Amino acid sequence: MKFPVGDIHDFKQKALHWAASFDIFCCLDSNHFQDKYSKFDWLLAAGVKEELTCQTGSAFAELGKFRTRYPEWLLGFFTYDLKNEVESLASDNADQLHFPNLYFFAPKHLILIKDGEVQITSDQPRQTFDAIRGQNNIATNFPAEIQLQSRFTKKEYIDAVVKIKEHINRGDIYVTNFCQEFFAENTEIDPLSTFLKLNEISPNPFSAFFRLKDKYILCASPERFLAKRGRKLISQPIKGTSKKYDDAEKDQASIDQLKNHAKELQENVMIVDLVRNDLTKSAEQGTVEMEELFGIYSFKQVHQMISKVVCELNKDVSDIQAIKNTFPMGSMTGAPKISAMKLMEQYERTKRGVYSGALGYFGPDGDFDFNVVIRTILYNASEKYLSFQTGSAITYHAEPEKEYEECLLKAQAILETLNLA
Repeated sequence: MKFPVGDIHDFKQKALHWAASFDIFCCLDSNHFQDKYSKFDWLLAAGVKEELTCQTGSAFAELGKFRTRYPEWLLGFFTYDLKNEVESLASDNADQLHFPNLYFFAPKHLILIKDGEVQITSDQPRQTFDAIRGQNNIATNFPAEIQLQSRFTKKEYIDAVVKIKEHINRGDIYVTNFCQEFFAENTEIDPLSTFLKLNEISPNPFSAFFRLKDKYILCASPERFLAKRGRKLISQPIKGTSKKYDDAEKDQASIDQLKNHAKELQENVMIVDLVRNDLTKSAEQGTVEMEELFGIYSFKQVHQMISKVVCELNKDVSDIQAIKNTFPMGSMTGAPKISAMKLMEQYERTKRGVYSGALGYFGPDGDFDFNVVIRTILYNASEKYLSFQTGSAITYHAEPEKEYEECLLKAQAILETLNLA
């Protein structure tokens, strides 16, 4: 059922506060970024009709069965560590967050906003709409002082990059994504208020807020992992980052440097080749093509180099198999993919979990859309444990100190959100 709404921003705020009373809910926010593949501006799913929780072994197969039983809206996430199901790999690093490897739910209530119009799918849509409109404006609560720690000192991170480059020089890998965790223990935050602040500081096209009981995903991602539109698959890997400046001249110089930087171009094209290879496993023969190469897109904190690879989905390949065939996303692994993933398990000190996994939806029309979980705060309220990770692409041309600085640049919005910058 559709409802007229005067102030969309106010309605979104009230809807999120209404949803906060549910143990499980998910919000997807495009923040007004639109491309030809966009399906809606904003989506909120709350309450559970049915759910699927998987750890290891057969998560993709179980999701396939779940999707067959519920060919409606499904919201959920894949963690990076499902790589161990896709390939013969392991994840032995520490995990303080304890998210399941895969979680999806069919919602009781779904609120969708497109072109300024609110549409509610629910057993009692009018009652849901009135309950949302009746929400009082709730004061936001920002986190108290947070004692942030890192798994790496700056020197340790740089030393690790030097060693990773030795693997590149030997030909073990060509490019990899090396990640580090920042964390805070015994920390209490208001997850919703924190997300609203993060989304204001860093409004990105694949932002998301996900509550799974005591576990929260506060995501400000700029990157699409994989979408399906009709029979078309779309992947938009990001590789290449430069700082955004308020000064117009400095900002243009930053864009120009990104456009022409040998290392950034090299890492982007290597990941594009990997994504093309991954899509080939699911594509009708001869349909994999570059729709865009080295596109420069500007966000509030950074400029990013984004490419776009598309194909027609083979009629014999299911949606779940197509996701599995490309998982994890090349932009967060490296090339060759398996070698890079194995190597990063040796050098990284934290299990990635939800970070560098994917979050999104399957729609009732057969389409789906999943982001790359980056620029994201993860929080376990029971354990009072807050975590975020950042990574940088390491290539032959990588300068270790600059890679460390890039990690901090990518963390800037989160640090501001947590009153640490």
